[in-house]
Amino acid sequence: MSSQSKRKAVTLTTLMAMKARGEKITALTAYDALFAELISTAGVDVILVGDSLGMVLQGHDSTLPVTMADMVYHMNNVRRGNNGALIMADLPFMSYASEQQSLQSAAELMRAGAHIVKLEGGAWLAESTRMLVERGIPVCAHMGLTPQSINRIGGYRVQGRDPSQAKEMIDEAKVLQDAGAAILLLECVPVDLTNAISQALEVPVIGIGGGPGADGQIMVMHDMLGITPSSIRVPKFVKNFLPESKNGIAGAFEAYVEAVKGGVFPGPEHSFT
Repeated sequence: MSSQSKRKAVTLTTLMAMKARGEKITALTAYDALFAELISTAGVDVILVGDSLGMVLQGHDSTLPVTMADMVYHMNNVRRGNNGALIMADLPFMSYASEQQSLQSAAELMRAGAHIVKLEGGAWLAESTRMLVERGIPVCAHMGLTPQSINRIGGYRVQGRDPSQAKEMIDEAKVLQDAGAAILLLECVPVDLTNAISQALEVPVIGIGGGPGADGQIMVMHDMLGITPSSIRVPKFVKNFLPESKNGIAGAFEAYVEAVKGGVFPGPEHSFT
């Protein structure tokens, strides 16, 4: 990467300022150096090194088989290619079952180049979140549909449609913010609930399948390029940006950034009521 092409680094302070002025945050997954460079150079604010790699790269039917060794390997690759985006990394299944294990796993990913780690769950993560933040490790809390809990949930389905469940999610989001979570990621929740949580929290809320009311949007890179593996059902909230591109894959990433920043994506057809 030439020095002329380097962009100013995105930080958590950057994202807070974007929320304050109403500028949408863009995020995509990446798992290697080449795509990390293309995505970040296109202006994407946040790269997620996601445990989704288990499904889109490794051919599994869930994220559960992904290991810490897998995550560290891909984290190192993304770090090498990144051009100024903030890098978020998933803590994989059963790598944060206790506070001590959470600290060890998060520290390993931070050493590999992550700027923030993501944990799936609700208020039960408050103590682990507080402990990590106190030790200098920023946390993104992932609520709504949590793929690591797919066997308990019973399938990939919308969360928070029941009023009592929606209220509980709002309350738990506040608990996690109070514990120090710097970002909240909401997956597959109704538009009204996304709006309520985004307005209730001071920290940025990034949505996937939550409608346009979130402070930002994230997608799996393979989905937005129209190359979702045939074994995976394409979710309602997915849009293929490659046909809109005038410059191949790099242009698709630019089209995604433009659509999110401009409030064009996601539309009603990508959202749940």
